[in-house]
Amino acid sequence: MKLTVLRRYMSSVTAVPRVKDFVDLCIVGAGPAGLTAAIRFKQLDKDNKYRVVVLEKAGDLGSHTLSGMILEPRAMMELFPNFKQNCLDNKKDNGVILDPVNKDQFKLLTPTGSIPLPLTPGLTNTGKNYVGSLSTVVRWLGEKAEELGVELYTGVSVSDIIYNKNKDGVIGVATKDLGIDKNGKPKDSFERGLEFHSKQIVLAEGCHGSVTKQILQKFNLREGRGNQSYGLGLKEVWEVKPENFQKGMVAHTMGYPLSKDLYGGGFQYHFGDNLVSVGLVVGLDYENPYVSPYQEFQKLKHHPFYAKVLKDGKCIAYGARALNEGGIQAIPKLNFPGGVIIGASAGFMNVPKIKGTHTAMKSAMLAAQSCYDEISKLPSFESIVEEKGEENVDISEEPLINIESYENSLKKSWVYDELHEVRNIRPSFNTKAGLFGGMMYSGIDTLLLKGKAPWTFKFGKSDSSMTKPAKAFKPKNYPKPDGVLSFDILTSISRTGTYHDDNEQCHLRIGKDQDLEKFTEESYPIYKGIEERFCPAGVYEFVKDESSKYGVKFKINSQNCIHCKTCDIKSPTQEINWTVPEGSDGPKYTIT
Repeated sequence: MKLTVLRRYMSSVTAVPRVKDFVDLCIVGAGPAGLTAAIRFKQLDKDNKYRVVVLEKAGDLGSHTLSGMILEPRAMMELFPNFKQNCLDNKKDNGVILDPVNKDQFKLLTPTGSIPLPLTPGLTNTGKNYVGSLSTVVRWLGEKAEELGVELYTGVSVSDIIYNKNKDGVIGVATKDLGIDKNGKPKDSFERGLEFHSKQIVLAEGCHGSVTKQILQKFNLREGRGNQSYGLGLKEVWEVKPENFQKGMVAHTMGYPLSKDLYGGGFQYHFGDNLVSVGLVVGLDYENPYVSPYQEFQKLKHHPFYAKVLKDGKCIAYGARALNEGGIQAIPKLNFPGGVIIGASAGFMNVPKIKGTHTAMKSAMLAAQSCYDEISKLPSFESIVEEKGEENVDISEEPLINIESYENSLKKSWVYDELHEVRNIRPSFNTKAGLFGGMMYSGIDTLLLKGKAPWTFKFGKSDSSMTKPAKAFKPKNYPKPDGVLSFDILTSISRTGTYHDDNEQCHLRIGKDQDLEKFTEESYPIYKGIEERFCPAGVYEFVKDESSKYGVKFKINSQNCIHCKTCDIKSPTQEINWTVPEGSDGPKYTIT
């Protein structure tokens, strides 16, 4: 039964139970991993016996997808054996617009100049990788999934987990109720959410997903595994002058504008017709609460290496999102009773390569195979419903599938080998030697040890706990934007296409009771407003208020939120909980 049909039966009263739908495989998230899992499962399901549903909170496929992007096509060619011939070589299929990388640059930036650095194997892209727009790739994957019979529902935010009778396993997920006002009361447009009951739930929400976060805690999936560490990636897409454009050229930089105690680096990728993606990634394990990743990014574009490319160009898009940087030692257990975790939800990014799409897709393919191996032993839900009637189907007491084979197969795959080889690169920058010590160790590990060192570095603390009190630092004075190369944050937000209903319950939950005054008392005296600096979208503000104890009032501009999840990760008090807003809300990325 289609989603639009199901909604006809919804009540405008919250006390009425949600409508239930029964599917064989339910995937949360329609990014590269989620769509790959759906496609691979249906490729195996040659008789089209099983229902596969993908639920995506974005209003359109790809509109919440943000990446550099350089695609390593290995996984894509495994998923589609003719991909190289049809999409990369002869361009028979025009749905994917990717340009071959034909030039690599790697530079250490000083305040006014640059020093060429030797390319590491991970940053060597020429002749093997492709540059383009990941949101475009996602839309293309969606078309391929629908051709195979996958049911794709966009504009659907998954907010709740449906547990079995004993609360020790997952039997489904529920979508967020629509039409709830800012006071938590139903509006005239209220619609109850839906329940999707499934033999297996696949979590593919992307980095730091809200449902995945609940599952990790519920089933203690990080036990014996390391803490995850994150970065914040900020990006713009520019239309540049033809004379400044080098089709297929990619460049990575370290150093300026980041201080040596900040991990991160910049990039510029040339693709399409005079389009350049320019961006900065900043590790969120920084100590100084006065650091603003957004302002660091604005400074980067004024460096001659970037400014000469962007000069007389036009910025047409902006976005930001959190990235997993913990490596293989921070990947949690990948299965739980009733489901599996794939892609960026688990953290398969190869940090030295600054690539995660190929590893995310491969994890999805392995998960899909394991899911099919188990589900194919069972009758389809469609046949069960036909036999018993939908009202008589109840899986709350049925045995749960706990797919151990997925993680076992992943450990035997090239994904594990690739991530294990580079496991020490990112954490080596967390030593007291900082930037130069990390660069030195990375060279030794990559070129001499080749990832076979008998030790594994770990991230000891969470990114939030790494933050130190503001009294240990001096405030940072960032230059004002010039409106040509650098921009104020509201101008940048306008380029994301972000929309949230003004009269909607705030999806950024503060503590247990949304007490903003209490939050101010706990955070502001110590960290002096870190929230308004780490957010790349102007969501959080400390507005002057002489009547308050600390002279400021905490304000949340939730309508600005671009769903990067940084607040949930970096807030030192860990009192900010990012939850999903209503479906279709958020950014509207198109060429990111």
